[in-house]
Amino acid sequence: MNGEHQMPDAVALLTEALYAAAAASRRVGEMIARSQGQTQARWQLMFVIADHALTVAQAARRLGVSRQNIQRVANDLERDGLIDYLPNPDHKTSPLVTLTTVGRSILERVNAAARSAHRAELSDFSPEEVHALRQQLQSLTASIHRYQQAQAQEIIDTSPNS
Repeated sequence: MNGEHQMPDAVALLTEALYAAAAASRRVGEMIARSQGQTQARWQLMFVIADHALTVAQAARRLGVSRQNIQRVANDLERDGLIDYLPNPDHKTSPLVTLTTVGRSILERVNAAARSAHRAELSDFSPEEVHALRQQLQSLTASIHRYQQAQAQEIIDTSPNS
């Protein structure tokens, strides 16, 4: 049998639960964005440029996705009049992406719908429970980042060129 039917360990069960929660959250996010004629990708880009104009590359880094993906989304948003490209005084070939008045209005409506959904989703939890869960997830994320950095350093330390 070689352990084929063993119970998964606690970390595997936690990871499964996190993936399930993330998938459910993405589905709700898509539903919310769709209610305003948007996609979640469009919403996310509008959200990250709402307070500060960014280049496509900067927005991609903040969202953890490829620059090419964000460029496609930005081009669609520009075509629909929701964003503008502005000259970038620091880099002539990388314009800044900013919301138009129409884009800001749509973002506000999507965000309002999201706030309402979030209140409903978390109605079974006390504010203290939500705060504690957030802190635990932040701690888990920090732990994963530390592991990732250690693994990257180990690869560097054991590479033939080091």
